[in-house]
Amino acid sequence: MDNSRRRMSVLVAGHAVDDLYQGAVPAVVPFLVLERGYGYVAAAGITVAATLLSSVVQPLFGVLTDRRPMPWLVPVGMTVAGVGVGLSGLSDSYVLTWLAIALSGLGVAAYHPEAARLVRRVARDSHVGMSWFSVGGNVGFALGPVLVTPVLAFGGLAWSPLLTVPALVGGVCTAVALRGVHGASSSVAVAAGRDDWGQFGRLTVVIVARSMVTFGLGTFLALWVTGRVGGGPAAGAAALVVLFGVGAASTLLGGVLAGRYGRVRVLQVSYAVAVPAVAGVALVPGPAMYVMVALTAVSLYVPFSLHVTLGQDYLPNRLGTASGVTLGLAVSIGGLGSPVVGAVAGATSLQWGLLSLVVLPIVA
Repeated sequence: MDNSRRRMSVLVAGHAVDDLYQGAVPAVVPFLVLERGYGYVAAAGITVAATLLSSVVQPLFGVLTDRRPMPWLVPVGMTVAGVGVGLSGLSDSYVLTWLAIALSGLGVAAYHPEAARLVRRVARDSHVGMSWFSVGGNVGFALGPVLVTPVLAFGGLAWSPLLTVPALVGGVCTAVALRGVHGASSSVAVAAGRDDWGQFGRLTVVIVARSMVTFGLGTFLALWVTGRVGGGPAAGAAALVVLFGVGAASTLLGGVLAGRYGRVRVLQVSYAVAVPAVAGVALVPGPAMYVMVALTAVSLYVPFSLHVTLGQDYLPNRLGTASGVTLGLAVSIGGLGSPVVGAVAGATSLQWGLLSLVVLPIVA
């Protein structure tokens, strides 16, 4: 295996390890509630420490790496993300627990902009390469609860330091694989020409709209399917597995399609398909709803990695900033759409709440 393929494999695996700690935080929260008696507000505060703070800080790391590329942030950010989660169970103090989770979010934020820059260079501008990188993150997020739940269920919060192990191993492997990748060479070949802030702004609107749909479905899909199809919580969980499982596979498909038809056309077709797909989730009765969930997953996740490479091309002189916004801030802002869906559902019905999401792919 040549150096480029080896580095690409390590970056994909490293993204899985890094984003594992984003998925780990929601799995840690129930144990904090159980052992320490946290209320809903306190539990929500822990989640905010990990997600919102990380996403807001991410573009700042992008700005810093645009001024001076810092490949060392990739293994260091991953390690810090794991250490923060590992420390979260060691103190009874809510403030110290919050700071530990915030530290983890800071590590996640430090990792992404520079990692996305390196992937673009190592993959030689291949859309498929960025798709693999995105798949790694999606898989890692899904594996977070798989790591956390058995460890803390067996040993309680006192065993939280064991959760640091993947980050320590991943950090060392990444640092070794990236030896020889220095500041000047970590810039990507596309770094030429003028930055097109207008196009980047429109792309950001697209990402926010897509993120609002994804967060809205992630929040309410299981509840809707359980009531619509029956079958109890298992039916709702199955719908989420379809949404995120098919979505992860579709992320890779996006790179393949973009190489053949072009990124903008793939985005246009994907969001056009999302309009009837999202409506179908709300309207189609019975088990056929799962087909609509799968179609929705394809239409929402095919564009995922293409947003990153398009953003980098629109801001060729600010690749870190572009990556920080497309991978962090814009996605996080999309999470603010869930309360709106909840408000619509509360005023009317959950079906109308889900139908309100159809407006967003039309905007995209």
